[in-house]
Amino acid sequence: MTETSTQSLRSYAVWDRPTRWFHWINFVCVVALAALGTAMLYGKELGVTDDGKLLLKSTHVLFGYVFAINLAWRIVWAFIGNRHAGWSALLPFGKGYGAALKDYVGELLRGDVRPYLGHNPVARLMVSLLLLLLVVQAATGLVLAGTDIYYPPFGGWITGWIAAPGVDPATIVPYDKTGIDPASWEAMRAFRLPFVTVHYWNSYALLVLIVIHIGGVVVTELREGGGIVSAMFTGRKIHDRTPVDHREPGA
Repeated sequence: MTETSTQSLRSYAVWDRPTRWFHWINFVCVVALAALGTAMLYGKELGVTDDGKLLLKSTHVLFGYVFAINLAWRIVWAFIGNRHAGWSALLPFGKGYGAALKDYVGELLRGDVRPYLGHNPVARLMVSLLLLLLVVQAATGLVLAGTDIYYPPFGGWITGWIAAPGVDPATIVPYDKTGIDPASWEAMRAFRLPFVTVHYWNSYALLVLIVIHIGGVVVTELREGGGIVSAMFTGRKIHDRTPVDHREPGA
């Protein structure tokens, strides 16, 4: 790299600290939840006992709580964080978005892409879809935590539903039908089924999108540069051209 090109590089602040924390906490949770979910799915083939199954589910749910709380915080932060963390920079809507998307796709096809500090127009589509699937996964997971092992926030309601007349719902324990009303149990399992189906297939959709997301990061890094991955650690991107969405302080 020549001295001139080095001097033309400029560092730009983009991702604030809460956004970066969300990203890496979410990454750890998704990896852990996927691994635990796979172990639960193939528990029979792996020879997992009922106690082992309960431990796997309990651990899965605990990671799920962290995942859901982290996601809820990110949604809140989209209202109060910096402009690159806000909804206007995430959602594929708003004035000028259609034109920006058209321009960006045209630049991709020509092989001369102008850099973005935040999410480029295509990435906004991906991030919005990812957030939607993450919310669906968290919501269905919380319901299943209640129906499977009677964990909050719905576990108390579920045990109250399935407990036989005269039985204290607090005495109901996972993988033990003692004190459970058979008819209520079957009704609860029927109620649970759609959530299981959505949670199961949504997890695969998430994995596919995550792979596409990683591929998109690689392509964007090659086309735009800027240090996308390192920016999620440092909060800053480095470009030799002024990013399309950059605004000078006070502008």
